[in-house]
Amino acid sequence: MAGLIHFDPQEFLNTFISLAVALALGTAIGAERQYRQRNAGLRTNALVALGASAFVDLGMRLNGNPGATQVLAYVASGVGFLGAGVILKEGMNIRGLNTAATIWCSAVTGAFAGADHPAEAVLLAAFVLGGNTFLRPLVTLIERAPIDESATEAIYEVRLTAIETRRESLRDLLVETLEGANYPVRDVEELDRDDEVELVATLSASSVKAEELDAVTNELAALDGVSYATWTSRSSD
Repeated sequence: MAGLIHFDPQEFLNTFISLAVALALGTAIGAERQYRQRNAGLRTNALVALGASAFVDLGMRLNGNPGATQVLAYVASGVGFLGAGVILKEGMNIRGLNTAATIWCSAVTGAFAGADHPAEAVLLAAFVLGGNTFLRPLVTLIERAPIDESATEAIYEVRLTAIETRRESLRDLLVETLEGANYPVRDVEELDRDDEVELVATLSASSVKAEELDAVTNELAALDGVSYATWTSRSSD
């Protein structure tokens, strides 16, 4: 009954507009995700934007700008947990990071709408849609570009497989050859392989010249007792 007595048509209209804008923009962002068959699609993004808008609008109604600011902190942390739920790890691959980031942006879009900044909400939604749509060809172009090993930062390993009886001498030769090529060795791991041993030398360098390491491994492969020599790299992240 108290709600009817203190009903303010102007405030009600303001809330209606905020929620409508948030729902429309969240739907637009989610439609792009739904079209690409992502885990968090149209309904998820629409509801995230709507919920964020409702919380911020309620905070402003109860305590003005300070109330909205306090609510925003909780919205940000809450959406962070929600976004983590769509991130999947499959072996060495991680999926869903872009979808989680989109959910985060949907929440901020809704927060803008709830804080009575519809123009900024529309602008952010446009940027989100633009990022998910127009940056895709750029990502594809970068991924197809050949990798310059000398320009990348990674962990590089030189692997040498040899007979067991020459373990110690070849370990010393491995370190000596690499350091002679100006690639200091940080660590050497020994892995037993039946009657052979695999020596894995981790380099201190975070970037290399592929042709130089190719030459080093070819030199190592030609040593007596060595059956195989190669080098590999992996991300340092």
